[in-house]
Parts: sequence; structure tokens; C-alpha cells
Amino acid sequence: MKKVVIIGGGISGMAAAHRLIELGQTNQQPLQIILIEASPRLGGIIETKYRDGFLLERGPDSFISEKPEALALARRLGLESRLIQTNEKHRRSFIVRNGRLRAVPEGFQLLAPSRIWPFITSDIFSLAGKARMAADLVLPRKDTNGTNDESLASFVRRRLGQEALQRMAQPMVGGIYTTDPETLSLRATLPRFLEMEREHRSLILAMLRQSRAQKGGTSGARYSLFLSFDQGMQVLVDALAPIKADIRLNTRAKDLRLDGLTWTITTNTGEKLTADAVCLAVPAYVAASLLNDVNESLAAKLRQIKYASTATINFGYRRSAIDHPLDGFGFVVPFMEKRSLIACTFSSVKFSQRAPDAHVLLRAFAGGALQPEIFALDEDEMSARVEADVLELLGITAKPLFTEVAKWERSMPQYEVGHLDRVTEMENEASKTPGLTLAGNSYRGAGIPDCIRSGEAAAEVMTK
Repeated sequence: MKKVVIIGGGISGMAAAHRLIELGQTNQQPLQIILIEASPRLGGIIETKYRDGFLLERGPDSFISEKPEALALARRLGLESRLIQTNEKHRRSFIVRNGRLRAVPEGFQLLAPSRIWPFITSDIFSLAGKARMAADLVLPRKDTNGTNDESLASFVRRRLGQEALQRMAQPMVGGIYTTDPETLSLRATLPRFLEMEREHRSLILAMLRQSRAQKGGTSGARYSLFLSFDQGMQVLVDALAPIKADIRLNTRAKDLRLDGLTWTITTNTGEKLTADAVCLAVPAYVAASLLNDVNESLAAKLRQIKYASTATINFGYRRSAIDHPLDGFGFVVPFMEKRSLIACTFSSVKFSQRAPDAHVLLRAFAGGALQPEIFALDEDEMSARVEADVLELLGITAKPLFTEVAKWERSMPQYEVGHLDRVTEMENEASKTPGLTLAGNSYRGAGIPDCIRSGEAAAEVMTK
């Protein structure tokens, strides 16, 4: 019987364990699976909490269906009937400019517009900024073979100008990756824009051409692609939790050794587990510390991945306390606005069953690569600063009914320029170590579908 140890009980590790069981049954291959998790719960940053009739997401609130892995797993788990889409009304978002929320132009997708008139009439950009963005229509494509990487900041400045970077690209992409656009790898995060330039020369032309095949008007993001569950993302974790594996919570791997083809994992309890294969479904810096004495070269490469820390702050309000019509799914905040938050989601507008009648649930984000000093504050000071900004921006006239803070230290890997090449080197190095696989958001995608894909791919390798 093959013995596998998975280190890390977040969604990547749980997906790996679940796929191992599926493959074992399909291939009639007996497997002994041990999953160890340092914390007292499974799910990692996916955590749903109930409070006073509100449904709070302390981590991610949805996943994108365009990447199929999460949706496919939900269906295999029998959860399809529990999937919900974003509400059909108010599928748009806002950007803060000079202390006021401005609607993202209809058809604007992260970097460039797919409709001309909403862009022309938008008050997010100055006339000079719009003129510079329009220059994208005539600028030549970059002389490249399509394999070179470039930072988001460099790309947007080159195609659309500085104002487009500061007023749109940085806050929109920052709300996803909590990152510094000066270092963010476009090839690792938004490769479709590189492909647009290569195939169409102009981003705006590419967007206009693609929009002809799309129906419905949205702004900022393609909200119809975002899915959640009727009772929050915890539904997915709870469905995976009963997997037929030996799950050990409050158990931390302290040391890894490889003797020939046999792994020995020493835990914080002093127990020594042996295995034929090991999956490290943990952050890259944790994997590096465990591999020091097994593969020093791989450990050094893993340490190159930097991380940012982020926090979510949930606020419950009576609807009557908020002047803003909340006719969108939320807003993002450019760094140049010098606020204490990155973004704010109108959670009870975006998804149903998130707040009692006549109440509103707001969820703010703080910290990230550009504002580590905000994350460093204690929870009370952080929530007070964020609350003050939300109050001013939305015209709130009362204190929140409650505030719920979740701090996620070193939770967001930073996909810096050259990231994919470094990951390929890591994967090649890992393949030299018998029975070792890596999984998680550190490598080829930070979203829930990406994590599931990485865990399932690790399972495929471990059963060979």
C-alpha cells in the first residue's frame, strides 16, 4: 500500500487528498493518506462565519467559473444545486477619485474599455488622460517574441499612460492581487492583455472586437462568471472535510528527511511519520524551511517568492444608516487617494442571503504590498481607520452594528516579473527529489480554482 502525507489543510491540500481518493478508487490502487494541518481547522483562508443573521466571509467570497477546476469539483461533490451567481442587479463597480465614488465605465475590463461612449463620458479620467489612453489605438506593438515578461506598470504606461495606471489599473488589479504594479508579472497574472497586444496591436481595438461577441453590460469585472454557495464558501470546505484520509489538526511538520525513497516527517508532537510521497501544500516560505536538508537548491528558489499580508474587515449596518444607493458591488481605492483600505465589497448586494432584511453587510480589504503599515496596526486601530474611510465615502451616519476583523499574515504570494520562469525552475528541481510535489497559491495562480488545480495535479503525480 502506497503511503502519502499531505502537509497543509487549505483548499490545495484538501483537493489533493480528495483527488488521491478518486484516483485510488478508479485505478484500484490502495492508498494510505495522512493530511496534517498546523491550525485547529481545515480550509486555510476560506472561512465563513455567522453573526446576528449576517453571513461573513473572512477570506475569499467567490470563485471564477472561467477556470473550470472549482466548478468541476463542486459538481463531483454534489454541490451544484447550492451554487449561486452574483445578483443580476447592479453588476458594476466604482473607483474612488478625489473622495467620491465614480462608476467604472460600462464595458471597461481592468485595463481598457470595450465601449467608447461610456469611456468618453466617464469622470474617472481627465481629458488629457483620456487622450493618452486613446493613443493606444495608433501605438505600435512591442517588438517581442511573445515570451518576454513585463510588469503591469510598465505595460500600462506604455500602452495607456500614467493616469490609466494610477486611476484604473493599479486599484482594479490591486484589489485582486494586493500587489505593487511596478513588480507584478503580467505574464503570470493577466496574460490575455499581452496576447491582445500581440494579436491586435491595440488593446482598445482588441476589446472592441471582443465585445461584439459578448452580451450584457458590466463594468470593472465580468461578474456573471463569479460563483459562490448559498451558505458561503465554507460549503466547499465542509463537503471536502469528510474525505477518507487520516486528518490530523493542530499538527505541524517540523522536519523532513529523505532516505532513499522513504520520507520521514517529524511533527510538533514528536511523532515520526513515514511516507512514499509528500505533498507540500503550504506557502513557499514554509516549504523552503522544510526542504533545507532535503533539497537546498529548491529551498533557495522557494524563498525568492515574496508575500504580502492582507486583512478583511466585515461591517454590519442598518440600511437606513447609509446614504449611498449601493447600486453596485463595491469600490476600489487607488493608492494615490491615500486611504486606509484597498477596496470594499457591498457583500449583501453582490450575493443574496448575506444580511437580514433592512440591513447591509460591507467587507473592506486592507494591507497588501503597498500598505504594509496598515496591516501592522492592531485590529482595533486598523478597523477604526478603515471604518472612518468607509463612513466618509458612503455617507454613513451611524456606527456599525459589529466589526469583524480577519488578519491573514503573509497570505498573498507576489507574482513578480519572471515568476513563471522561476516556478518552472522550481518544478524541475522538485522533480529530481523522489516522491515530492508542491501545491498551493504560490506557483501558477492564486485563486481557488488555481489552488484546486495545483492540488489535483500533485495527486496525479503521486499516484504514478
